[in-house]
Amino acid sequence: MLKAEHIRKTYNAGKKVALDDFSIHVPKGSVYGLLGPNGAGKTSFIRIINQITQADSGTITINGQKLNPDHIKDIGYMPEERGLYKNMTVGDQLLYFGELKGMTKNDALNEAKKWFDKLHIDQWWKKKLSELSKGMAQKIQFVVTVLHRPNLLILDEPFSGFDPVNANLIKDQIIDLKNNGTTIILSTHRMESVEEMCDYVALINNSKKIIDGRVFDVREKFKKNIFGIILSDVNDIQLENFIKKYDTSHPVYENNLISFDLKNETNQNDILLDLVHVGKVRSFEEKIPSMNEVFINAVSSNF
Repeated sequence: MLKAEHIRKTYNAGKKVALDDFSIHVPKGSVYGLLGPNGAGKTSFIRIINQITQADSGTITINGQKLNPDHIKDIGYMPEERGLYKNMTVGDQLLYFGELKGMTKNDALNEAKKWFDKLHIDQWWKKKLSELSKGMAQKIQFVVTVLHRPNLLILDEPFSGFDPVNANLIKDQIIDLKNNGTTIILSTHRMESVEEMCDYVALINNSKKIIDGRVFDVREKFKKNIFGIILSDVNDIQLENFIKKYDTSHPVYENNLISFDLKNETNQNDILLDLVHVGKVRSFEEKIPSMNEVFINAVSSNF
Protein backbone atom coordinates (compact mmCIF):
# COMPACT_ATOMS: atom_id res chain seq x y z
CA MET A 1 0.00 0.00 0.00
CA LEU A 2 2.69 2.46 1.04
CA LYS A 3 6.43 2.37 0.39
CA ALA A 4 8.86 4.88 1.83
CA GLU A 5 12.37 4.64 0.44
CA HIS A 6 15.45 6.39 1.91
CA ILE A 7 13.54 9.34 3.39
CA ARG A 8 15.64 12.16 4.80
CA LYS A 9 14.18 15.19 6.55
CA THR A 10 16.07 17.98 8.29
CA TYR A 11 15.11 21.22 9.99
CA ASN A 12 16.94 24.40 10.93
CA ALA A 13 18.94 24.59 7.72
CA GLY A 14 20.01 20.96 8.00
CA LYS A 15 21.25 21.20 11.57
CA LYS A 16 18.46 19.05 13.02
CA VAL A 17 18.00 15.61 11.40
CA ALA A 18 14.47 14.26 11.87
CA LEU A 19 14.68 11.26 9.52
CA ASP A 20 17.83 9.68 8.15
CA ASP A 21 17.65 7.08 5.36
CA PHE A 22 14.25 5.90 6.63
CA SER A 23 12.51 3.13 4.67
CA ILE A 24 9.40 1.06 5.42
CA HIS A 25 6.90 -1.01 3.42
CA VAL A 26 3.30 -1.01 4.69
CA PRO A 27 1.30 -3.97 3.32
CA LYS A 28 -2.24 -3.33 2.14
CA GLY A 29 -4.97 -4.15 4.66
CA SER A 30 -2.60 -4.27 7.64
CA VAL A 31 -2.17 -2.35 10.88
CA TYR A 32 1.39 -1.03 10.91
CA GLY A 33 2.75 0.23 14.22
CA LEU A 34 5.10 3.20 14.17
CA LEU A 35 6.98 3.29 17.46
CA GLY A 36 9.71 5.37 19.02
CA PRO A 37 10.48 7.74 21.88
CA ASN A 38 9.49 11.39 21.72
CA GLY A 39 11.51 13.22 19.07
CA ALA A 40 12.46 10.05 17.22
CA GLY A 41 10.98 11.19 13.88
CA LYS A 42 7.52 9.58 13.83
CA THR A 43 5.54 12.81 13.51
CA SER A 44 7.88 14.14 10.81
CA PHE A 45 7.23 11.02 8.74
CA ILE A 46 3.47 11.27 9.23
CA ARG A 47 3.50 14.92 8.15
CA ILE A 48 5.41 14.01 5.00
CA ILE A 49 2.79 11.38 4.07
CA ASN A 50 0.07 13.99 4.62
CA GLN A 51 2.04 16.49 2.50
CA ILE A 52 2.14 18.99 5.34
CA THR A 53 5.91 19.06 4.85
CA GLN A 54 8.20 17.60 2.21
CA ALA A 55 11.14 15.25 2.55
CA ASP A 56 14.57 16.57 1.62
CA SER A 57 15.19 13.38 -0.34
CA GLY A 58 13.75 9.91 -0.86
CA THR A 59 10.44 8.75 -2.31
CA ILE A 60 7.02 7.69 -1.05
CA THR A 61 4.58 5.74 -3.21
CA ILE A 62 0.98 4.80 -2.50
CA ASN A 63 -0.36 1.85 -4.48
CA GLY A 64 2.60 2.22 -6.84
CA GLN A 65 2.04 5.92 -7.54
CA LYS A 66 4.43 8.59 -6.33
CA LEU A 67 2.87 10.61 -3.52
CA ASN A 68 0.91 13.54 -4.96
CA PRO A 69 -1.92 15.92 -3.98
CA ASP A 70 -4.58 13.56 -5.35
CA HIS A 71 -3.75 11.11 -2.55
CA ILE A 72 -5.05 13.50 0.13
CA LYS A 73 -8.63 12.39 -0.44
CA ASP A 74 -7.60 8.75 0.13
CA ILE A 75 -5.91 9.47 3.47
CA GLY A 76 -7.50 9.94 6.88
CA TYR A 77 -5.27 11.57 9.49
CA MET A 78 -5.99 11.83 13.20
CA PRO A 79 -3.20 13.98 14.71
CA GLU A 80 -2.14 13.76 18.32
CA GLU A 81 -2.93 17.48 18.66
CA ARG A 82 -6.63 17.47 17.84
CA GLY A 83 -7.90 20.10 15.40
CA LEU A 84 -11.66 20.70 15.61
CA TYR A 85 -13.60 23.96 15.95
CA LYS A 86 -14.78 24.47 19.52
CA ASN A 87 -17.69 26.80 18.72
CA MET A 88 -19.09 24.88 15.75
CA THR A 89 -21.77 22.25 16.26
CA VAL A 90 -20.72 18.64 15.86
CA GLY A 91 -23.07 18.10 12.92
CA ASP A 92 -21.91 21.17 10.98
CA GLN A 93 -18.31 20.20 11.68
CA LEU A 94 -18.71 16.71 10.25
CA LEU A 95 -20.44 17.97 7.11
CA TYR A 96 -17.75 20.63 6.63
CA PHE A 97 -14.84 18.20 6.92
CA GLY A 98 -16.63 15.64 4.77
CA GLU A 99 -17.08 18.15 1.96
CA LEU A 100 -13.42 19.18 2.28
CA LYS A 101 -12.55 15.56 1.47
CA GLY A 102 -14.75 15.60 -1.64
CA MET A 103 -17.96 14.10 -0.22
CA THR A 104 -21.39 15.43 -1.10
CA LYS A 105 -23.36 16.88 1.79
CA ASN A 106 -25.85 14.00 1.60
CA ASP A 107 -23.13 11.35 1.51
CA ALA A 108 -21.35 12.94 4.48
CA LEU A 109 -24.64 13.09 6.40
CA ASN A 110 -25.44 9.41 5.78
CA GLU A 111 -21.92 8.28 6.69
CA ALA A 112 -21.92 10.40 9.86
CA LYS A 113 -25.20 8.85 10.98
CA LYS A 114 -23.70 5.36 10.59
CA TRP A 115 -20.74 6.27 12.78
CA PHE A 116 -22.90 8.02 15.36
CA ASP A 117 -24.88 4.81 15.70
CA LYS A 118 -21.72 2.67 15.99
CA LEU A 119 -20.21 4.90 18.68
CA HIS A 120 -23.48 5.58 20.54
CA ILE A 121 -23.27 9.36 20.13
CA ASP A 122 -26.42 10.15 18.13
CA GLN A 123 -27.56 12.74 20.70
CA TRP A 124 -24.49 14.96 20.12
CA TRP A 125 -25.32 16.24 16.63
CA LYS A 126 -26.41 19.76 17.69
CA LYS A 127 -23.91 20.19 20.52
CA LYS A 128 -20.93 22.50 20.22
CA LEU A 129 -17.54 20.87 20.69
CA SER A 130 -16.91 23.15 23.69
CA GLU A 131 -19.84 21.42 25.45
CA LEU A 132 -18.23 17.98 25.19
CA SER A 133 -15.71 16.30 27.47
CA LYS A 134 -12.25 15.46 26.15
CA GLY A 135 -13.21 11.84 25.57
CA MET A 136 -16.41 12.81 23.77
CA ALA A 137 -14.49 15.24 21.57
CA GLN A 138 -12.04 12.44 20.79
CA LYS A 139 -14.86 10.36 19.38
CA ILE A 140 -15.87 13.22 17.09
CA GLN A 141 -12.26 13.60 15.94
CA PHE A 142 -12.19 9.89 15.09
CA VAL A 143 -15.42 10.15 13.07
CA VAL A 144 -14.03 13.17 11.19
CA THR A 145 -10.95 11.10 10.33
CA VAL A 146 -12.80 8.08 8.94
CA LEU A 147 -15.89 9.81 7.53
CA HIS A 148 -14.72 9.88 3.90
CA ARG A 149 -13.83 6.15 3.96
CA PRO A 150 -10.06 6.58 3.44
CA ASN A 151 -7.98 3.74 2.04
CA LEU A 152 -5.06 4.78 4.27
CA LEU A 153 -5.76 5.72 7.86
CA ILE A 154 -3.04 7.38 9.97
CA LEU A 155 -3.72 7.49 13.71
CA ASP A 156 -1.38 9.36 16.05
CA GLU A 157 -2.04 8.33 19.68
CA PRO A 158 -5.72 7.55 18.94
CA PHE A 159 -6.48 6.33 22.49
CA SER A 160 -5.29 9.47 24.26
CA GLY A 161 -8.03 10.82 26.52
CA PHE A 162 -10.23 7.71 26.38
CA ASP A 163 -11.33 5.68 29.39
CA PRO A 164 -10.80 1.88 29.06
CA VAL A 165 -14.35 1.22 27.82
CA ASN A 166 -14.21 3.80 25.02
CA ALA A 167 -10.61 2.92 24.16
CA ASN A 168 -11.77 -0.65 23.60
CA LEU A 169 -14.71 0.59 21.51
CA ILE A 170 -12.38 2.59 19.24
CA LYS A 171 -9.95 -0.35 19.05
CA ASP A 172 -12.77 -2.60 17.82
CA GLN A 173 -13.70 -0.06 15.14
CA ILE A 174 -10.09 0.17 13.97
CA ILE A 175 -9.86 -3.62 13.68
CA ASP A 176 -13.18 -3.66 11.80
CA LEU A 177 -11.84 -1.07 9.35
CA LYS A 178 -8.75 -3.22 8.79
CA ASN A 179 -10.87 -6.31 8.22
CA ASN A 180 -12.74 -4.37 5.53
CA GLY A 181 -9.56 -3.47 3.65
CA THR A 182 -8.35 -0.21 5.19
CA THR A 183 -4.60 0.11 5.67
CA ILE A 184 -3.72 1.68 9.02
CA ILE A 185 -0.56 3.30 10.35
CA LEU A 186 -0.72 3.50 14.12
CA SER A 187 1.65 5.72 16.09
CA THR A 188 1.34 5.05 19.80
CA HIS A 189 3.17 4.67 23.10
CA ARG A 190 0.69 2.04 24.29
CA MET A 191 2.63 -1.17 23.80
CA GLU A 192 -0.35 -3.35 24.70
CA SER A 193 -2.19 -1.81 21.73
CA VAL A 194 0.68 -2.80 19.45
CA GLU A 195 0.51 -6.43 20.57
CA GLU A 196 -3.27 -6.55 20.28
CA MET A 197 -3.72 -4.73 16.97
CA CYS A 198 -0.57 -4.47 14.85
CA ASP A 199 0.50 -6.93 12.18
CA TYR A 200 3.79 -5.14 11.54
CA VAL A 201 5.91 -2.64 13.42
CA ALA A 202 8.84 -0.29 12.85
CA LEU A 203 10.86 1.21 15.68
CA ILE A 204 12.48 4.61 15.10
CA ASN A 205 15.13 6.13 17.34
CA ASN A 206 17.38 9.16 16.77
CA SER A 207 15.91 9.63 13.27
CA LYS A 208 16.78 6.08 12.12
CA LYS A 209 14.80 2.88 11.79
CA ILE A 210 16.43 0.35 14.09
CA ILE A 211 14.14 -2.63 13.60
CA ASP A 212 11.01 -3.57 11.65
CA GLY A 213 8.97 -6.61 10.63
CA ARG A 214 6.03 -8.67 11.78
CA VAL A 215 5.26 -8.11 15.45
CA PHE A 216 5.84 -11.79 16.28
CA ASP A 217 9.17 -11.86 14.43
CA VAL A 218 10.37 -8.68 16.14
CA ARG A 219 9.52 -10.10 19.57
CA GLU A 220 11.29 -13.36 18.62
CA LYS A 221 14.48 -11.46 17.80
CA PHE A 222 14.70 -10.22 21.37
CA LYS A 223 13.97 -13.47 23.18
CA LYS A 224 16.62 -14.79 25.55
CA ASN A 225 15.84 -18.53 25.59
CA ILE A 226 14.16 -18.30 28.98
CA PHE A 227 11.47 -20.82 29.94
CA GLY A 228 8.95 -20.44 32.73
CA ILE A 229 8.27 -23.69 34.59
CA ILE A 230 5.60 -24.61 37.14
CA LEU A 231 5.66 -28.02 38.89
CA SER A 232 3.67 -29.85 41.52
CA ASP A 233 4.28 -33.11 43.44
CA VAL A 234 8.02 -32.39 43.38
CA ASN A 235 10.73 -34.84 44.37
CA ASP A 236 13.15 -32.62 46.33
CA ILE A 237 16.24 -34.66 45.49
CA GLN A 238 15.43 -34.69 41.77
CA LEU A 239 14.71 -30.95 41.89
CA GLU A 240 18.11 -30.29 43.47
CA ASN A 241 19.80 -32.36 40.74
CA PHE A 242 17.86 -30.49 38.04
CA ILE A 243 18.88 -27.10 39.43
CA LYS A 244 22.53 -28.16 39.46
CA LYS A 245 22.30 -29.26 35.83
CA TYR A 246 20.50 -26.21 34.44
CA ASP A 247 20.77 -22.44 34.83
CA THR A 248 17.61 -21.75 36.83
CA SER A 249 16.30 -18.92 38.96
CA HIS A 250 15.58 -19.45 42.65
CA PRO A 251 12.42 -21.62 42.96
CA VAL A 252 9.29 -19.96 44.36
CA TYR A 253 6.99 -22.12 46.53
CA GLU A 254 3.29 -21.18 46.57
CA ASN A 255 0.06 -23.17 47.00
CA ASN A 256 1.82 -26.54 46.63
CA LEU A 257 3.35 -25.37 43.36
CA ILE A 258 6.96 -24.62 42.54
CA SER A 259 7.82 -22.12 39.83
CA PHE A 260 11.15 -20.96 38.42
CA ASP A 261 12.74 -19.69 35.21
CA LEU A 262 15.30 -21.61 33.25
CA LYS A 263 17.74 -20.21 30.71
CA ASN A 264 18.95 -22.81 28.30
CA GLU A 265 19.52 -23.23 24.56
CA THR A 266 19.48 -27.04 24.50
CA ASN A 267 16.66 -29.10 23.05
CA GLN A 268 13.36 -28.36 24.79
CA ASN A 269 12.38 -32.03 24.69
CA ASP A 270 15.50 -32.90 26.70
CA ILE A 271 14.50 -30.38 29.35
CA LEU A 272 10.99 -31.82 29.51
CA LEU A 273 12.32 -35.37 29.83
CA ASP A 274 14.35 -34.30 32.87
CA LEU A 275 11.41 -32.35 34.33
CA VAL A 276 9.05 -35.34 34.38
CA HIS A 277 11.41 -37.00 36.84
CA VAL A 278 11.30 -33.91 39.09
CA GLY A 279 7.52 -33.66 39.40
CA LYS A 280 4.26 -33.10 37.59
CA VAL A 281 4.72 -30.45 34.88
CA ARG A 282 1.90 -27.92 35.17
CA SER A 283 3.38 -25.33 32.82
CA PHE A 284 6.38 -25.17 30.50
CA GLU A 285 6.44 -22.01 28.40
CA GLU A 286 9.08 -20.07 26.53
CA LYS A 287 9.03 -16.45 27.61
CA ILE A 288 8.78 -14.18 24.56
CA PRO A 289 9.45 -10.53 25.47
CA SER A 290 6.54 -8.10 25.32
CA MET A 291 6.64 -5.18 22.91
CA ASN A 292 7.29 -2.95 25.92
CA GLU A 293 10.42 -4.97 26.73
CA VAL A 294 11.47 -4.92 23.07
CA PHE A 295 10.97 -1.15 22.95
CA ILE A 296 13.08 -0.53 26.07
CA ASN A 297 15.85 -2.95 25.06
CA ALA A 298 16.06 -1.72 21.47
CA VAL A 299 16.11 1.97 22.38
CA SER A 300 18.59 1.45 25.26
CA SER A 301 21.02 -0.48 23.06
CA ASN A 302 20.75 2.16 20.33
CA PHE A 303 21.94 5.06 22.49
